[in-house]
Formats: sequence, structure tokens, C-alpha cells
Amino acid sequence: MEARIAAGLAALGLTPPPQAAAQLAEYGRLLLEKNQVMNLTAITQPDQVVDLHFLDSAALLTLGEAFGGKTLIDVGTGAGFPGLPLKLLEPTLTVTLLDSLGKRVSWLEEVCKVLSLDCITCLHARAEEQALEPGFRDGFDFAVSRAVASLELLCELCLPYVKVGGKFLAMKSVDSGAETEGAARAIAKLGGRLLPRVDYTIPGTEIVHRVVVVEKVSPTPKGYPRRWAKMQKAPL
Repeated sequence: MEARIAAGLAALGLTPPPQAAAQLAEYGRLLLEKNQVMNLTAITQPDQVVDLHFLDSAALLTLGEAFGGKTLIDVGTGAGFPGLPLKLLEPTLTVTLLDSLGKRVSWLEEVCKVLSLDCITCLHARAEEQALEPGFRDGFDFAVSRAVASLELLCELCLPYVKVGGKFLAMKSVDSGAETEGAARAIAKLGGRLLPRVDYTIPGTEIVHRVVVVEKVSPTPKGYPRRWAKMQKAPL
């Protein structure tokens, strides 16, 4: 895995710390080992873990954003994507990995200890509840999410975490144009502004993915995010 990771990062034009490829390979080993007893990923081939998890996450570093020294929350992180690879590739980034499943969060804490990471928090919480907590609301330079949910729902969950002037980066498929247009009203209501989307090809594959970029231009109004059931029943 390590050689494939290093080649893929080079193809993306990234120059990560010397230890990053080895750390990502160890992360991949731990992921596949734990996946035998806990459902962390449907991707079980090492090469695909590299391509579809690690390099896909790493592509966020090619957007032209300055991540160094910034704060980032990964909402609905699952097995740690994209937040944990971003931390390994940009060690000065302060990262919070948030997920609603305690077992996943406990495993992520173990991984962070094995990799000797600091300035990273693994948090077991519901996104719509944690966004109301002091220090979390308007508390991050970046929110990211690769979670499977509609963009309007993701924006309601994620934008409250972002500082004015910060950005929400939603990882989507290239056929998400209609979904993005449909979320425009919700984005504006939540204090966001759509910026030009960014499409990228995962190195070594023909797979093209998209990042929907939302800038936070004003504080999210009180009352958002709503309860999850309400969001699902009456999307913005």
C-alpha cells in the first residue's frame, strides 16, 4: 500500500511529510483488520482502500485552500474519511472527527494512539446537537463531509460549525449538479454562498469526483440545525 500511496500523492502534486505514506499504510492495515469484525467500509481490497479512501481524501488538499494551522471538523466521519488522511498529510491541521456511532469513534481513538497523533479529537455525538455547543458553533475554519446525505441536509448539519469566512467542503459525485442547484436556497438561508465546484480524477483510476465548496458569509441563524427528524421531514 505504501508505494501506491506515495505514487498517488505525487500524481496529485502533493509533497506530504516523509512519514505520511507509511502512516497511511498502517491506517489502511488497521482498517482492513478491524473491518473483519466491524462494518467500517465496503471496500476491502488494499489498492481500492488507497484509491477510494486515501487519495480521494487527499484530493481536498489540491483545492488551493490553505489548511496549514487551521481547524477542521469532519462531520459523519465514519472510518475517518476524509479527516484522518488530511491530518496525516497536513500535521499542523487541528482536526475533530465527529460520528454518531460510539464503536467507530472508539476505534478511531485507538488508531490515533497507534499513529501517535496530537491535535486530533474523536468525538461521539450527533452532529445536529453538537453544533449547538459553545466552542463548536462558528468554531472551525473548515467543515468537511463525505457522508451520504443530500446537500441541503449536509449544509444544515455542517454550516453551523463554520466560522464566517470559513468553508464547508462537501464531497459529492459529478452527477450532483441538480442536487446542488436544489440546495441553493438552503445554503443562502444558512449563511452560505456557493463557490465554483471542483472536479478531480483519483490518480490511477478514471473515477471523477466533485467537491462542492460553500463559503460561510454570515452567521447561521438561531434555530439551525433543527432536529434530524424535522430536517428529513421538511428540508429547507
